[in-house]
Amino acid sequence: MTGMAGSETADTTSTPDPAATAPRPAVKCLVWDLDNTLWQGVLLENDDLELRPGVLKTLRALDERGILQSVASRNEYADAWARLEALGVAEYFVLPHIGWGRKSDAVRAVAEQLNFAQDTIAFIDDQHTERAEVAYHLPDVRCYDAAEAAGLPDLADFSPSVTTDARRRRAMYQEKFRREAAQSEFNGPDEEFLRSLDMRLHIARAAADDLARVEELTLRTSQMNATGVHYSDADLRALLTDPDHEVLVTTVEDRFGSHGAVGVALLERQPASWRLKLLATSCRVVNFGIGSHVLRWIADQAARAGVHLEADFRRTERNRIMEVAYRFAGFDTKPCACQDAREPAVDAPADAQRLHLVPRRQAAPTTLAASGPVLWSGDGTTRPWA
Repeated sequence: MTGMAGSETADTTSTPDPAATAPRPAVKCLVWDLDNTLWQGVLLENDDLELRPGVLKTLRALDERGILQSVASRNEYADAWARLEALGVAEYFVLPHIGWGRKSDAVRAVAEQLNFAQDTIAFIDDQHTERAEVAYHLPDVRCYDAAEAAGLPDLADFSPSVTTDARRRRAMYQEKFRREAAQSEFNGPDEEFLRSLDMRLHIARAAADDLARVEELTLRTSQMNATGVHYSDADLRALLTDPDHEVLVTTVEDRFGSHGAVGVALLERQPASWRLKLLATSCRVVNFGIGSHVLRWIADQAARAGVHLEADFRRTERNRIMEVAYRFAGFDTKPCACQDAREPAVDAPADAQRLHLVPRRQAAPTTLAASGPVLWSGDGTTRPWA
């Protein structure tokens, strides 16, 4: 590969750093230059523009895999967007940055607007100087020469696991942007806007068909992930058949469309307490407080069952918001007698904290309708949270 990923030179005389040799995450968004990259020719020079060979196939392949695509181009916005529409590819792009600023600023803005870590962003441009400028200011962003465009789908960096939600990812983000536009035009308190969305939160026991998306959530979610631990398909299948475990999946819908599967909770039952081994929710729904709603629903179920609730938490560079959610829900690190009866946790991260809560009944949210299985009675019937 001729693309630059930044800071990849290793000192072969020293012991390798495990963090440096760990597999890097799959690309979540590719940012395209336009002139002589996406298309052949230069727009301002009135060239007869055509897509670069292989580009349309790449656009479609990445889109089907759930990899978002954006634009960072020095051109007049109206002219460039009109040409993208004329070429029949405008629909593939979200948050295009077309103007006269630095490419690194455009790429950074895309990452921030999508709430993606920079090491999940890639940039493609025909100019070495532009790739160098982006790599200098954003060393975690992977940069590729335009000549590599047709071969990108063959690279491991662009080959994530593909789920049903992944195939709809662009549509879900476009629905998200319409929601945000509606919110900016809404005159009234935030709670009234949330109620106007007609949100429905569904918590369900995972089925085998859900596991690819559940694994993806444990791998891709960073801000709203209580431990940062990745559970493989094999790990999850083992938990599905374990009567002492619950693998719960959260989905959300509203009047703009479906958010898809946005959360996962792994719950272990012990005699005196339930242990929340993992809680993770997508950054797409962080503004709706979905993680806090799920946490309160689990606390309500534990209160009905008459057990205490424990939760593994491991602080990472990006999950401060999840720590706040646990603390706000009342979890602390004070010892409790219920812990004397529990079996040692051999599967918890070595540096994880064990948080504890004496749960109380929780009122259902006022901004959305929620339902889930009845964990406290064991019958599994889905009921509204009331």
